[in-house]
Amino acid sequence: MEDLLFAAIDRALELGASYAEARYHRNANSSVIVRNEAVIGLGADVLDGVAIRVLVDGSLGFSSTNRLTRNSILSTVEEAVKKAKAAAAIVRRPIEFSEERLGRASYEVVPKRPFDSMAVEEKIEYLRDLYRLSGDALKDAVVASFVAFWEEGVEEKAIVNSDGAFVRSKIPRLEVYHNITLALDNQMMNRWEQHGASGGLEALDDWALQEWIPHYATVMERILAEAVQPPRERVDVVVGSEIVGLLVHESCGHPSEADRVLGREAAQAGTSFMRPDMLGERIGTDLVTVIDDPTIPGSYGFYLYDDEGVPARPRYLYRNGIINEHLHNRWTAKVYGVRSNASARANNYKGEPIVRMANTYFAPGDHSVEELIEGVKFGVYIKTYQEWNIDDMRWGQRYVGQEAYLIENGRLTKMVKNPALEITTKGFYSSVDAVGKDLSFEAGTCGKGEPGQGIPVWFGGPTVRIRNVPLGVVPQ
Repeated sequence: MEDLLFAAIDRALELGASYAEARYHRNANSSVIVRNEAVIGLGADVLDGVAIRVLVDGSLGFSSTNRLTRNSILSTVEEAVKKAKAAAAIVRRPIEFSEERLGRASYEVVPKRPFDSMAVEEKIEYLRDLYRLSGDALKDAVVASFVAFWEEGVEEKAIVNSDGAFVRSKIPRLEVYHNITLALDNQMMNRWEQHGASGGLEALDDWALQEWIPHYATVMERILAEAVQPPRERVDVVVGSEIVGLLVHESCGHPSEADRVLGREAAQAGTSFMRPDMLGERIGTDLVTVIDDPTIPGSYGFYLYDDEGVPARPRYLYRNGIINEHLHNRWTAKVYGVRSNASARANNYKGEPIVRMANTYFAPGDHSVEELIEGVKFGVYIKTYQEWNIDDMRWGQRYVGQEAYLIENGRLTKMVKNPALEITTKGFYSSVDAVGKDLSFEAGTCGKGEPGQGIPVWFGGPTVRIRNVPLGVVPQ
């Protein structure tokens, strides 16, 4: 396959391309879906092919094929070149790539417990057990529905380009998500969670779902039985790490994607409140640092080189409250006059590499959660969320709490129902006055592009405290 990739590069250059890129991309996955105790799906698939991208007369052309023969791949090169030449006449600003020191490397994630060390029957029983344990933990509520999904897969890539990159990688990933619905006294509550990591079955030990899911089912039961209305006024709010992680992904990571800043996503996933000239502007207090780091071992969004062959590194999007850098591929880096920070990713051979996040998180501080709560005379602790939304510019947003508590004189008292934190991006970050040390991560599948590309990511953060913000409530 590598010989064919090099042949593709040579053919593209012969046809007049100033830059050529060939990527072999293979995704092999298997899955199990269980509803309550019934198996409703078993699946396995392999998606592999070659993606070609070329730069001709300042225009990019992309094409791909799943026919892995020399003739088919060379024909795909010709198609990509034709597309680039056809578009060149209408390109307003010729596309150029930044100069980079590209990787020549081979790496893989080696699982401690391979996927095949657990039989499919055991995986089915594992998911069934999550349902049974949740029901057994409840006193009065019942599990109206429980759906659990298990997916394991291996992603392999070989990337070659005419600027000298040659990178091979192999990354296994495990994902388990569940959707639980409880019913109690004509009330219902739903909870959806996704867990993901790179590596093997060792992630199951870290997640401890057989303890966590039944525990959270009892929390949901308490909310249905005990929760009261939250205050509707300006109060101090302690925001749980789960919400903080989602918030930084949506209100920092997405608007920091340089292709989005430049307008490429406007008709697809929206725009950004940011502009290139906002680098260096203050967005929050000195306590606010948001990092996107693909190199975290075991992370769901792990990689060491992006799909343009650029070595990965931590990207400091907000540093001490200042907008510090945007996420770049080689095209946006050239526009900005900076170096790429290795943000180009594609989800499979059918997609072109576009600017993506990896593992985005709010940097931890030095407070315990108890200290954050003790510093509030009257307010609310919103630990987890049940729904959220954000506008196309990533500026106005709302997070509706699920597990939430009233804080009175530095102590948690009653559970509160459906508190709604409605706030602007700057309003949140500029209200942060204390940051916890309890950094944790959640897994997600981040969507972007047209056709849509879903990629594995982590988003994370510690618990943080914000002062004097308006709090609302969503009617039941």
